[in-house]
Amino acid sequence: MDATTPGPLSPDLLDREDVRRALAEHDFAAAFTLIKKYGGLSQNRIASACQLTPGKVSTIIGGHQQVTSFEVVRRISDGLRIPGRLLGLAPRSWEALHVEVGPSQEARNERPRMEEIPWQPAATVDLAAALTRSDLVMDRRAVTRALAGTAISGAVLLDPLEGWLQPSAPPTSSRRRGRLGVREVEELESTARAYRTWDHRYGGGLRRKAVLGQLSEVAAHLDESQTPQVAQRLYQVMAQLGGTAATMAWDSGLQRGAQNYYLLALRASHAADDTVFGANVLAGMARQMLYRDRPQDALELVRLAQDGSRNVAGPRVRAMLHTREAWALSAMGRATAFRRATAQATDALASAGPGNDPYWIAYFDEAELAGVTGGRLLDLARQGPQRNAEMAAIEIRRALSRRGPEASRSHALDRIGLAECHFFLGDLTGAVEEVDHALEAARATQSSRVRTQLGQLYPYTVRHSVSRQVREARDRIRDLLSD
Repeated sequence: MDATTPGPLSPDLLDREDVRRALAEHDFAAAFTLIKKYGGLSQNRIASACQLTPGKVSTIIGGHQQVTSFEVVRRISDGLRIPGRLLGLAPRSWEALHVEVGPSQEARNERPRMEEIPWQPAATVDLAAALTRSDLVMDRRAVTRALAGTAISGAVLLDPLEGWLQPSAPPTSSRRRGRLGVREVEELESTARAYRTWDHRYGGGLRRKAVLGQLSEVAAHLDESQTPQVAQRLYQVMAQLGGTAATMAWDSGLQRGAQNYYLLALRASHAADDTVFGANVLAGMARQMLYRDRPQDALELVRLAQDGSRNVAGPRVRAMLHTREAWALSAMGRATAFRRATAQATDALASAGPGNDPYWIAYFDEAELAGVTGGRLLDLARQGPQRNAEMAAIEIRRALSRRGPEASRSHALDRIGLAECHFFLGDLTGAVEEVDHALEAARATQSSRVRTQLGQLYPYTVRHSVSRQVREARDRIRDLLSD
């Protein structure tokens, strides 16, 4: 079936609540039964359309086998022309985005990669609508299945991002006239800022659905014909909401979902001609690669951000980008290059003053620089001299002394890093004390990233379990992680 062939299922069937519920829950026993009953398709027809054997369809309908492979789910979506959003998938090649799919992809029934979508404002609006629509209607289990997959990396990720360096195309005319005024846009900007502040303070994904709802509303406004000034500001709001949605998805353990929203935020920044925020998004993508132990990819992303924003980024943004560069270099064991990049970050931050940078980079101050530097020295300590652990502890203590209450997640990560420094240095009493501080800080945030880092202390407590104090600290870590 090619991309222009109509599907065998009627729109009325796909609008039925029982069909939608079965598809969202991947309950294909119920879905195929309803399709047979109300769609008039035989088991053989379903099997043929989905490239399954009739026997396989029979065992699925009988409840003897569940569909757990996303390759099979994609075949069902393509064969029956079920929109991806109903199954927790990204939009398929035959849906509204009209992404070109090569013959080899069609033969393998792969979904078109999001990074292949054209760098055009209209495609960005369609992408935002599709992402939020599918994410908002799915239940928690379906979201986890769809968005918790592995993020892409390497050339597949990096090569298409070169489009970010090209000039933004002018928006195409819309079929509806929009009447959004400056006051309404200011309210949307204020909301985006509030969500970003909340995420920075608490972490976790507790308000992720609210952010997605706001993002969906912005996409709807951009689907109308706004004035150029309003449209540009709306794309900036979309970019900021997309970036917040990405960090919230990441904090919820949804790696592929986080990358999807990062890519959306980057495209929205491009449509808004907001190069500086686009560089910030690329830095976020680099951080994700670093947590996935892909430092070379991270370095490429940072260099792309630096190349694109070289003449427009303010001192805080430049400093932040240098720290991401230093992070990648430390992960690669390049200690001398790490020190050079860290010195460049320090010099750039020293020239920052009030009013020189956008609000979203205000968090990057001396405390943040110290915390990031301490964490990277800790990376080097895992590879080499103990002296790096001593220097890391000094930097992390400096960060803790300057952190404000608005940085709960960063505070927790600092405490975890300091506890690891004490373990490195053989100071078990100090390590246990910092473990307790880290546990207290971790309880103040819902970030899964914090809990993942906390889990990395557990092997140290096992290694030093001859100490009663350490054994008790080990049990406290285990209790928190099991909650």
